[in-house]
Amino acid sequence: MIRIGLCGWGDHDRLYKDVRAAARNKLPAYAQWLSTVEVDSSFYAVQAPALMQRWGEATPADFRFVVKAYQGMTGHSRGSPYGSFDNEEVMYNAFLTSIAPLRETGKLLAVLFQYPPWFDCTRPNVETLRVAKARMGDVPCALEFRHQSWYRDDMRDKTLDFARREGWLHVVCDEPQAGEGSVPIVEAASDEALTIVRLHGRNKEGWVSAAGQPNWRDVRYLYRYSQQELEEWAERLKRLESLSATVCVLFNNNSGGDAADNALQLMEMLGQLPPRGSFVSKAEGEQVEQLDLFS
Repeated sequence: MIRIGLCGWGDHDRLYKDVRAAARNKLPAYAQWLSTVEVDSSFYAVQAPALMQRWGEATPADFRFVVKAYQGMTGHSRGSPYGSFDNEEVMYNAFLTSIAPLRETGKLLAVLFQYPPWFDCTRPNVETLRVAKARMGDVPCALEFRHQSWYRDDMRDKTLDFARREGWLHVVCDEPQAGEGSVPIVEAASDEALTIVRLHGRNKEGWVSAAGQPNWRDVRYLYRYSQQELEEWAERLKRLESLSATVCVLFNNNSGGDAADNALQLMEMLGQLPPRGSFVSKAEGEQVEQLDLFS
Protein backbone atom coordinates (compact mmCIF):
# COMPACT_ATOMS: atom_id res chain seq x y z
CA MET A 1 0.00 0.00 0.00
CA ILE A 2 1.18 3.50 -0.85
CA ARG A 3 -0.30 6.25 1.32
CA ILE A 4 0.04 9.85 0.16
CA GLY A 5 -0.30 12.92 2.34
CA LEU A 6 0.98 16.40 3.14
CA CYS A 7 2.94 18.00 5.95
CA GLY A 8 0.22 19.83 7.85
CA TRP A 9 -3.32 20.51 6.69
CA GLY A 10 -3.67 24.23 7.28
CA ASP A 11 -1.70 25.61 4.33
CA HIS A 12 -3.42 23.91 1.41
CA ASP A 13 -6.35 26.20 0.63
CA ARG A 14 -6.84 24.77 -2.83
CA LEU A 15 -8.11 21.57 -1.23
CA TYR A 16 -11.01 23.37 0.40
CA LYS A 17 -14.18 24.60 -1.18
CA ASP A 18 -14.37 27.40 1.38
CA VAL A 19 -10.85 28.74 1.90
CA ARG A 20 -12.18 31.01 4.62
CA ALA A 21 -13.12 28.05 6.79
CA ALA A 22 -11.64 28.05 10.25
CA ALA A 23 -8.63 25.78 10.72
CA ARG A 24 -10.67 23.42 12.87
CA ASN A 25 -12.90 22.67 9.87
CA LYS A 26 -10.09 21.97 7.43
CA LEU A 27 -8.99 18.56 8.66
CA PRO A 28 -12.26 16.78 7.77
CA ALA A 29 -12.11 18.42 4.33
CA TYR A 30 -8.47 17.41 3.94
CA ALA A 31 -9.40 13.80 4.74
CA GLN A 32 -11.75 13.82 1.75
CA TRP A 33 -8.70 14.04 -0.47
CA LEU A 34 -5.81 12.33 1.31
CA SER A 35 -5.51 9.42 3.72
CA THR A 36 -2.52 10.59 5.79
CA VAL A 37 -1.18 13.80 7.29
CA GLU A 38 1.93 14.87 9.17
CA VAL A 39 1.29 16.81 12.38
CA ASP A 40 3.95 19.55 12.56
CA SER A 41 2.56 21.58 15.47
CA SER A 42 3.78 18.87 17.85
CA PHE A 43 7.36 19.89 17.05
CA TYR A 44 6.82 23.34 18.56
CA ALA A 45 4.69 22.30 21.54
CA VAL A 46 3.46 19.01 22.95
CA GLN A 47 -0.22 19.04 22.08
CA ALA A 48 -3.04 18.35 24.54
CA PRO A 49 -4.37 14.79 24.40
CA ALA A 50 -7.89 16.19 24.01
CA LEU A 51 -6.81 17.95 20.83
CA MET A 52 -5.28 14.76 19.43
CA GLN A 53 -8.52 12.99 20.26
CA ARG A 54 -10.56 15.62 18.38
CA TRP A 55 -8.31 15.25 15.34
CA GLY A 56 -8.82 11.52 15.41
CA GLU A 57 -12.59 11.90 15.72
CA ALA A 58 -12.67 14.39 12.82
CA THR A 59 -11.21 11.86 10.35
CA PRO A 60 -12.36 8.54 8.86
CA ALA A 61 -11.46 5.24 10.48
CA ASP A 62 -8.78 4.46 7.90
CA PHE A 63 -7.08 7.87 8.19
CA ARG A 64 -3.56 7.92 9.68
CA PHE A 65 -1.33 10.51 11.38
CA VAL A 66 2.44 10.89 11.40
CA VAL A 67 3.27 13.03 14.44
CA LYS A 68 6.51 14.98 14.48
CA ALA A 69 8.54 14.59 17.67
CA TYR A 70 8.77 17.59 19.98
CA GLN A 71 11.84 19.74 19.34
CA GLY A 72 13.40 18.92 22.72
CA MET A 73 13.37 15.24 21.75
CA THR A 74 15.55 15.86 18.69
CA GLY A 75 17.99 18.47 19.98
CA HIS A 76 16.40 21.51 18.34
CA SER A 77 15.47 23.38 21.51
CA ARG A 78 17.22 26.65 22.23
CA GLY A 79 18.18 27.29 25.82
CA SER A 80 16.99 24.36 27.89
CA PRO A 81 17.64 21.03 26.11
CA TYR A 82 14.16 19.90 27.20
CA GLY A 83 12.27 22.94 26.01
CA SER A 84 9.48 23.81 28.43
CA PHE A 85 9.99 20.65 30.52
CA ASP A 86 12.13 20.08 33.60
CA ASN A 87 13.92 16.98 32.39
CA GLU A 88 14.01 14.31 29.70
CA GLU A 89 11.70 11.87 31.46
CA VAL A 90 8.98 14.46 32.00
CA MET A 91 9.28 15.58 28.38
CA TYR A 92 8.90 12.09 26.93
CA ASN A 93 6.06 11.19 29.29
CA ALA A 94 4.18 14.31 28.24
CA PHE A 95 4.64 13.48 24.58
CA LEU A 96 3.53 9.87 25.03
CA THR A 97 0.45 11.07 26.90
CA SER A 98 -0.25 13.50 24.07
CA ILE A 99 -0.31 10.85 21.33
CA ALA A 100 -2.15 8.23 23.42
CA PRO A 101 -5.60 8.95 21.88
CA LEU A 102 -4.26 8.32 18.37
CA ARG A 103 -2.49 5.15 19.48
CA GLU A 104 -5.61 3.82 21.19
CA THR A 105 -7.70 4.21 18.03
CA GLY A 106 -5.01 2.83 15.72
CA LYS A 107 -4.66 6.14 13.89
CA LEU A 108 -1.02 6.78 14.74
CA LEU A 109 1.12 5.61 11.85
CA ALA A 110 4.45 6.75 13.35
CA VAL A 111 6.29 9.43 15.27
CA LEU A 112 8.82 11.26 13.13
CA PHE A 113 12.20 12.03 14.68
CA GLN A 114 13.82 14.56 12.36
CA TYR A 115 17.28 15.41 13.63
CA PRO A 116 18.98 18.76 12.84
CA PRO A 117 21.71 19.37 10.25
CA TRP A 118 24.39 19.46 12.97
CA PHE A 119 23.44 16.00 14.27
CA ASP A 120 26.27 14.07 12.62
CA CYS A 121 27.32 10.44 12.68
CA THR A 122 29.24 10.12 15.95
CA ARG A 123 29.24 7.60 18.78
CA PRO A 124 27.54 10.01 21.26
CA ASN A 125 24.78 10.70 18.74
CA VAL A 126 24.26 6.99 18.13
CA GLU A 127 23.76 6.64 21.88
CA THR A 128 21.28 9.53 21.77
CA LEU A 129 19.26 7.56 19.24
CA ARG A 130 19.29 4.47 21.46
CA VAL A 131 18.02 6.48 24.43
CA ALA A 132 15.25 8.08 22.36
CA LYS A 133 14.06 4.75 21.00
CA ALA A 134 14.05 3.20 24.48
CA ARG A 135 12.02 6.13 25.81
CA MET A 136 9.39 5.59 23.10
CA GLY A 137 8.86 1.92 23.89
CA ASP A 138 6.81 0.13 21.24
CA VAL A 139 5.67 3.30 19.46
CA PRO A 140 6.63 3.15 15.75
CA CYS A 141 9.40 5.74 15.30
CA ALA A 142 10.74 7.03 12.00
CA LEU A 143 14.28 8.36 11.70
CA GLU A 144 15.22 11.27 9.43
CA PHE A 145 18.73 12.67 9.26
CA ARG A 146 19.86 16.02 7.86
CA HIS A 147 23.63 15.46 8.01
CA GLN A 148 25.07 13.50 5.11
CA SER A 149 27.72 11.77 7.25
CA TRP A 150 25.13 9.09 8.06
CA TYR A 151 24.92 8.09 4.40
CA ARG A 152 28.44 8.47 3.08
CA ASP A 153 29.75 5.45 1.19
CA ASP A 154 31.41 3.92 4.23
CA MET A 155 28.44 4.52 6.57
CA ARG A 156 25.27 4.05 4.50
CA ASP A 157 24.88 0.32 5.09
CA LYS A 158 25.93 0.62 8.74
CA THR A 159 23.30 3.31 9.33
CA LEU A 160 20.58 1.18 7.76
CA ASP A 161 21.68 -1.91 9.69
CA PHE A 162 21.57 0.11 12.91
CA ALA A 163 18.02 1.24 12.11
CA ARG A 164 16.95 -2.37 11.52
CA ARG A 165 18.53 -3.64 14.73
CA GLU A 166 17.19 -0.83 16.89
CA GLY A 167 13.68 -0.83 15.41
CA TRP A 168 13.76 2.55 13.63
CA LEU A 169 11.73 3.15 10.47
CA HIS A 170 13.83 4.52 7.64
CA VAL A 171 12.82 7.87 6.14
CA VAL A 172 13.69 8.34 2.47
CA CYS A 173 14.25 12.03 1.75
CA ASP A 174 14.18 14.05 -1.43
CA GLU A 175 15.85 17.40 -0.80
CA PRO A 176 18.41 19.72 -2.41
CA GLN A 177 21.96 18.44 -2.35
CA ALA A 178 23.51 21.40 -0.58
CA GLY A 179 26.52 20.15 1.33
CA GLU A 180 26.78 18.38 4.67
CA GLY A 181 23.42 19.66 5.91
CA SER A 182 21.46 17.58 3.43
CA VAL A 183 21.12 13.89 2.63
CA PRO A 184 20.81 12.01 -0.65
CA ILE A 185 17.90 9.82 -1.70
CA VAL A 186 18.54 6.51 0.05
CA GLU A 187 16.12 4.09 -1.53
CA ALA A 188 15.96 1.43 1.17
CA ALA A 189 13.75 0.06 3.94
CA SER A 190 14.59 -0.87 7.51
CA ASP A 191 11.21 -2.36 8.38
CA GLU A 192 8.91 -4.73 6.51
CA ALA A 193 5.80 -2.95 7.78
CA LEU A 194 6.45 0.71 7.00
CA THR A 195 8.77 3.10 5.18
CA ILE A 196 8.23 6.87 5.15
CA VAL A 197 9.16 9.15 2.25
CA ARG A 198 9.36 12.92 2.73
CA LEU A 199 9.58 15.16 -0.33
CA HIS A 200 11.03 18.55 0.58
CA GLY A 201 11.53 19.88 -2.95
CA ARG A 202 14.77 20.62 -4.78
CA ASN A 203 15.16 24.37 -4.32
CA LYS A 204 18.91 24.34 -3.73
CA GLU A 205 19.36 28.11 -3.75
CA GLY A 206 16.47 28.62 -1.33
CA TRP A 207 17.67 25.78 0.90
CA VAL A 208 20.99 27.55 1.41
CA SER A 209 19.88 31.19 1.44
CA ALA A 210 16.96 30.58 3.83
CA ALA A 211 19.26 30.09 6.83
CA GLY A 212 18.69 32.85 9.38
CA GLN A 213 15.81 34.47 7.51
CA PRO A 214 12.56 35.05 9.42
CA ASN A 215 10.59 33.62 6.47
CA TRP A 216 12.96 30.69 5.94
CA ARG A 217 10.17 28.18 5.47
CA ASP A 218 8.64 30.19 2.63
CA VAL A 219 12.00 30.28 0.88
CA ARG A 220 13.30 26.78 1.55
CA TYR A 221 10.24 24.79 0.51
CA LEU A 222 9.25 26.77 -2.58
CA TYR A 223 9.34 24.11 -5.25
CA ARG A 224 7.01 22.32 -7.65
CA TYR A 225 7.89 18.80 -8.76
CA SER A 226 7.73 18.29 -12.51
CA GLN A 227 5.80 15.51 -14.22
CA GLN A 228 9.06 13.71 -14.96
CA GLU A 229 10.27 13.97 -11.36
CA LEU A 230 6.98 12.58 -10.08
CA GLU A 231 7.10 9.74 -12.60
CA GLU A 232 10.55 8.86 -11.28
CA TRP A 233 9.17 8.87 -7.75
CA ALA A 234 6.24 6.68 -8.76
CA GLU A 235 8.71 4.04 -9.89
CA ARG A 236 10.76 4.37 -6.70
CA LEU A 237 7.64 3.98 -4.59
CA LYS A 238 6.68 0.78 -6.38
CA ARG A 239 10.14 -0.61 -5.63
CA LEU A 240 9.89 0.46 -1.99
CA GLU A 241 6.45 -1.16 -1.77
CA SER A 242 8.15 -4.48 -2.47
CA LEU A 243 10.25 -3.91 0.68
CA SER A 244 7.60 -2.56 3.07
CA ALA A 245 3.91 -3.36 3.27
CA THR A 246 3.09 0.36 3.59
CA VAL A 247 4.97 3.26 2.06
CA CYS A 248 3.84 6.65 3.36
CA VAL A 249 4.68 9.63 1.14
CA LEU A 250 4.54 13.14 2.63
CA PHE A 251 4.92 16.26 0.49
CA ASN A 252 6.62 19.14 2.32
CA ASN A 253 6.94 21.59 -0.61
CA ASN A 254 4.25 23.78 0.91
CA SER A 255 5.44 27.33 0.29
CA GLY A 256 3.76 28.01 -3.03
CA GLY A 257 0.77 25.75 -2.61
CA ASP A 258 2.47 23.06 -4.68
CA ALA A 259 2.29 20.16 -2.23
CA ALA A 260 -1.40 19.39 -2.72
CA ASP A 261 -1.16 19.64 -6.49
CA ASN A 262 1.87 17.36 -6.61
CA ALA A 263 0.25 14.85 -4.23
CA LEU A 264 -2.83 14.49 -6.40
CA GLN A 265 -0.68 14.26 -9.53
CA LEU A 266 1.24 11.39 -7.97
CA MET A 267 -1.99 9.69 -6.89
CA GLU A 268 -3.22 9.87 -10.46
CA MET A 269 0.01 8.31 -11.74
CA LEU A 270 -0.43 5.46 -9.27
CA GLY A 271 -4.05 4.91 -10.22
CA GLN A 272 -5.38 6.13 -6.88
CA LEU A 273 -8.56 8.08 -6.28
CA PRO A 274 -8.91 10.37 -3.26
CA PRO A 275 -10.60 8.59 -0.33
CA ARG A 276 -13.89 10.48 -0.68
CA GLY A 277 -13.06 13.39 -2.95
CA SER A 278 -13.16 13.42 -6.71
CA PHE A 279 -10.96 14.33 -9.64
CA VAL A 280 -10.29 13.05 -13.13
CA SER A 281 -8.42 9.77 -12.88
CA LYS A 282 -6.98 8.85 -16.26
CA ALA A 283 -5.60 5.60 -14.85
CA GLU A 284 -9.06 4.48 -13.73
CA GLY A 285 -10.78 5.89 -16.80
CA GLU A 286 -13.43 7.55 -14.67
CA GLN A 287 -14.83 10.97 -15.41
CA VAL A 288 -15.90 12.57 -12.15
CA GLU A 289 -16.18 16.09 -10.83
CA GLN A 290 -12.75 17.71 -11.00
CA LEU A 291 -11.22 20.04 -8.46
CA ASP A 292 -9.15 22.55 -10.40
CA LEU A 293 -5.78 21.71 -8.87
CA PHE A 294 -3.74 21.41 -12.03
CA SER A 295 -4.19 24.85 -13.60
